[in-house]
Amino acid sequence: MKPYLKVNEWRIVEEGFDPALNEVSESVFSIGNGYMGQRANFEEQYGGPSLQGSYMAGVYYPDKTRVGWWKNGYPEYFAKVLNSVNWIGIDVEVDGVQLDLSQCEVQNFTRTLDMREGTLSRSFTAVLPGGRRLRVESLRFVSVPFKEIGAIRYAVTPLDGPAQLKLTPYLDADVVNKDSNYEEKFWEEIAQEAGVDYARVEVKTRKLDFRVASHMRYDLEAADVRSGGAGQADADSADGSDQPEGEMHVEADTHTRGKFAGLSLSLRAEADQTITLYKYAAHVTSRDHAPETLADKAREFAEDAQERGFDALLAAQREAWAEKWRDGDIAIEGDAKAQQAIRFNIFQLHQTYTGEDDRLNIGPKGFTGEKYGGSTYWDTEAYCLPFYLSTADSSVARNLLIYRYKHLGKAKENAAKLGFSKGALYPMVTMNGEECHNEWEITFEEIHRNGAIAYAIYNYVEYTGDTSYLGEYGFEVLAELSRFWEERVNHSERKGYMILGVTGPNEYENNVSNNWYTNRMAAWTLEYTGQVAAELRKNEPEAYEALINRISLSEAELGKWADISKNMYLPQDDELGVFLQQDGFLDKEILPVSKLDAHNLPLNQKWSWDRILRSCYIKQADVLQGLFFLGDRYDLDTKKRNFDFYEPITVHESSLSPCVHAILAGELGYTDKAYEMYLRTSRLDLDNYNNDTEDGCHTTSMAGTWMSVVHGFGGLRVRGGRLVLNPFSPEEWTSLSFKVGFRGARLKVTVTGGSTVVENESESPASLTLYGREVEVPAGGSVSGEREA
Repeated sequence: MKPYLKVNEWRIVEEGFDPALNEVSESVFSIGNGYMGQRANFEEQYGGPSLQGSYMAGVYYPDKTRVGWWKNGYPEYFAKVLNSVNWIGIDVEVDGVQLDLSQCEVQNFTRTLDMREGTLSRSFTAVLPGGRRLRVESLRFVSVPFKEIGAIRYAVTPLDGPAQLKLTPYLDADVVNKDSNYEEKFWEEIAQEAGVDYARVEVKTRKLDFRVASHMRYDLEAADVRSGGAGQADADSADGSDQPEGEMHVEADTHTRGKFAGLSLSLRAEADQTITLYKYAAHVTSRDHAPETLADKAREFAEDAQERGFDALLAAQREAWAEKWRDGDIAIEGDAKAQQAIRFNIFQLHQTYTGEDDRLNIGPKGFTGEKYGGSTYWDTEAYCLPFYLSTADSSVARNLLIYRYKHLGKAKENAAKLGFSKGALYPMVTMNGEECHNEWEITFEEIHRNGAIAYAIYNYVEYTGDTSYLGEYGFEVLAELSRFWEERVNHSERKGYMILGVTGPNEYENNVSNNWYTNRMAAWTLEYTGQVAAELRKNEPEAYEALINRISLSEAELGKWADISKNMYLPQDDELGVFLQQDGFLDKEILPVSKLDAHNLPLNQKWSWDRILRSCYIKQADVLQGLFFLGDRYDLDTKKRNFDFYEPITVHESSLSPCVHAILAGELGYTDKAYEMYLRTSRLDLDNYNNDTEDGCHTTSMAGTWMSVVHGFGGLRVRGGRLVLNPFSPEEWTSLSFKVGFRGARLKVTVTGGSTVVENESESPASLTLYGREVEVPAGGSVSGEREA
């Protein structure tokens, strides 16, 4: 797809309306606040291609698994975050003609996502059937400081003389999920009601009994075309009640039906007179409030929002986003496309997860679409955790790990369902800890996700120094992961311990034996578990004794884990000096992607699955993923040989692939390749690289994009609990600056060519290694360094 969005460092701008691109724009222009999210659907009716999406975090439905051939161990359901109450709806009629951009001539269309302020605006002129012209301007946001509130300012102006307008704000829970397996609707009505100044709906899910209550209030304002001022237009009921002298006459009709409540506001507008509707919608769920209180809570929140008013809510929104950017912005000078892209990625991450609720996690599409069900994948631990470690209080990353700890019981159940007598297998896809993915090669074989959970625990402790987490939560998780690996391995007298029948992160090879990444992370997990056990035994002997008694851990088990770790088979080729994706990988014909005709790409849309599985082509980083995670174990020559071998045969058809390549390329000094991979991951959705943005943005890969800057160009690592920085800036950039929090200090790193300045913006001193030199950065002070040529 040819890029169509304007390049702006703080905004995403679409000029001109193309219905064929609307669903892509609905994804890209999505807004959210961690509690709820909204695709960029139009407020007014639209009959063209659209994926309507309003989502409430943590509210999901167990849609029955649909597969052609059932296998023992298949999950009974696929969990889905539900399309929830459509709160943005405002139908518009002009002299009885419905406003619908699929039925109009659309002029001067502009849609703008303001990332600095967290708002979505739209403006256009519509030439309606019959020739009448109408100007529309809208602005909306979901509030960060008042998480239950969504607010809209919707202004209409008739341009060709006076007109009879009818504006119908409403709430509609009679919605569907396009990805429903059996085309069923997931909501049942509880109540719907409308009055002259409000509307409300309350619904519950057909399973699990999640309840959602939404309440809407509004204000109506009419510009005075004589004085240029504005006045409030008060609504009468449709029975013709008296209107105070001097005020615009508005008639209000209420509408209710199953799961729907709204009201129509009918009034006459003069030529060029702007009528502005302010809509305030509040949403609460039974996750946070007792079911019997939901209606009252929603009303209270909506009334409070209306009392504050749109301008005050907008000012609070701007202030909240200013604080987020103040602590976590990345500034790139000299390359507007790169700058826009990283801010877009950071913006979407902040919209998706705040860390305030340890029952929530991060779905691969965030609040931008339905694909993947909105569930939790291994993406969180592998890609998202580093972003929150560096840009938020450590409690946020801790909550991501506690989420997994709370699901440990379910992870043990998952292992038991597959026939294991002990240990825990964390799910590939989940809402509540139970596996709910229904593709066998992933559900049963992509067990490398256990390694990501273990690595996240290590990463958190290494970064924060919070060793208390290990005794409280972490070691128990590590022990159950190790028990799983102990039972999952096979022992061969010829090769040692092996892991057969797996799928690695590279999903273009299924049911292979001895995937290097899976074996390596399993061995590392067993080793790390033993190290943590030794540290707890030494430093917290009483707590350790109580812990091992509670989980019935024996010294014999610890010894077995050490033996497996030491003798794990790791396939490699001595002649090439590379680690092998899996046994027999070199039996394939090795041809670089550059030798393929362009019409073959993307493979997943052009080739049969059989052809993909027999090819050498790699969907995403696999061996290289392990070399990044365990980077302190391997020298640069080893990383270089493997990168040079695998990168040319990688098609990057996973959104999670380019960021790892960007990081390693930067470490190896491949500056051009690092820049190429950065642009690919950062603009994946803005430029629709994979031709799938209409399904939703690739939210978890956005965290990988942040890593490609901070861990790639910034060279950030943590070694032995110490922050290490080896920054550089691509030639295309005049300068690069980013901020990271580390153990109480907030550091701003500015890179200009081969020179770096580290400023300590906090009141805590910091100790770090810059370009191989140990330095101290006092509170409020700075240090500088030069990169060796």
